[in-house]
Amino acid sequence: MKLSFNIIIGSVILFSVSCKPKDQGSSTISTDVINVPSTASGKPALPGSAPAMVFNEEKHDFGRITQGEKVSYSFVFKNTGGSDLVISSAQGSCGCTVPTYPKGAVKPGQESKIDVVFNSEGKSGMVEKTVTLVTNCNPSTRVLTITSIINVPEE
Repeated sequence: MKLSFNIIIGSVILFSVSCKPKDQGSSTISTDVINVPSTASGKPALPGSAPAMVFNEEKHDFGRITQGEKVSYSFVFKNTGGSDLVISSAQGSCGCTVPTYPKGAVKPGQESKIDVVFNSEGKSGMVEKTVTLVTNCNPSTRVLTITSIINVPEE
């Protein structure tokens, strides 16, 4: 009897820990809708018909900054493909690196940008941070990099 009770309690605990509620407050686009092996009609995508994200540069060096400074940079890109480019998410490698990205579609031939703000509070020395983008391009992920040398002010 005691063994059955322990099994039931263990099962209930395991079940309750393994189930996570669905995040209703997320503002990102599901990655399920950005896989583009074919067109919306279901036909295979023709060469050049898929979106293509081309950056002016994917790495930026802020140089030397003073600890506590907030610096920003805009990574400019162009959709050189033949269909709308959609960014479903942009995630910084830490809370000190905050990206802002276009929430709507970037049309073929259109330019846009990913703005990145870096807060150097509490950081020192050589720092490298990244922003990972998830898009409907191939490959679906892109990584932007920022670097800096952070000087600690003398007191």
